[in-house]
Amino acid sequence: MFTGRIARFDAPGKLFEIETVNLSEVGPGEILIKVTRTNICGSDLHAWHGTFATRGLGGQLPTVLGHEMVGAVEELGDGVTADSNGAPLQKGSRVVFPYFFPCHHCRNCLAGRRNACLNLAMAMLGRADAPPYFVGGYADYFLLPAGAVVYTVPDRVSDDIASGANCALSQVMYGLERVDQQLGETVVVQGAGALGLYTVAVAKARGASRVIAIDGVPERLELATAFGADAVIDINTAATVKDRAKTVRDLTDGHGADVVVEVVGHPSAIDEGLKMLGQFGRYVEIGNINIGKTFEFDPSRFVFANKTMIGVSLYEPPVLSRALTFLEQHQETLPLHRLAAAQYPLDDINEAFAAAEHKRDVRASIVP
Repeated sequence: MFTGRIARFDAPGKLFEIETVNLSEVGPGEILIKVTRTNICGSDLHAWHGTFATRGLGGQLPTVLGHEMVGAVEELGDGVTADSNGAPLQKGSRVVFPYFFPCHHCRNCLAGRRNACLNLAMAMLGRADAPPYFVGGYADYFLLPAGAVVYTVPDRVSDDIASGANCALSQVMYGLERVDQQLGETVVVQGAGALGLYTVAVAKARGASRVIAIDGVPERLELATAFGADAVIDINTAATVKDRAKTVRDLTDGHGADVVVEVVGHPSAIDEGLKMLGQFGRYVEIGNINIGKTFEFDPSRFVFANKTMIGVSLYEPPVLSRALTFLEQHQETLPLHRLAAAQYPLDDINEAFAAAEHKRDVRASIVP
């Protein structure tokens, strides 16, 4: 019997309720994770507001939000002895894992598109009022289903640095891989929250000659520079789309960017970002997850300039292993600890969400 707390999410607009629940056993192939840290991601905030409907993805309420997490093995189900790289697992092993769970046998999984699994299950979509209860990261435990991908966290990578690997970092790594960002290319990053900062760092690591970050929060622009941005654009001083597009042109010798990555999460950013692309530019759309939102743009600009747009949802699970390698290799040169510097106990989750909503923290974390 395992007893622990969950932060039950009943409906948008309602406060989280801390509830103590029991898990009778860990089944074959399952892994019970003792959660050590879960970040407040933008999608958690959207779900909290009701603008990202978990029900639309097959989820139900009440549930437990939280997915960008790190933890330690509490109990291994029968048959589980190693992580997905073959490293041995035991009680206390620190691990991260994709927060979505493909079936590995549908047509999309077999085609190497497991992030588009036809039978996809996901954290935050299970019920909090029925076993196993521990279905999201804002809890003492998370039950990892049988067959899930899981990776051991390197000893040198602390929990506060590892916690962002299974969502923000892996997502932007996958996005830049999808558009095959090349050595010497220029990259514009729309938004300097956690995803944007990771994008800056990964783009530089992939050999971008110039990375330009756009945001309106001074602290985030300062962080973007610390993460490797060669230039930043403050939307408070470059107040119009025309101003910002011209600045990008000026910074790219009149050519425009080779790659633009949208991690703002507002549809209006898309047309603006497309205007910043040069000939054969590639646009990576990650941030807009709210169904039903639209934008207008001139398709002739898109056609005549041979531009490409790629939508990125989730990532291929092996990317997470590479994300851990990235963190291990770059933790001495990047201020990664500043991403989730603010931490709150589980009992203070409502305060943490209020702080995250007002952008007082780049990435607030719940530490049970």
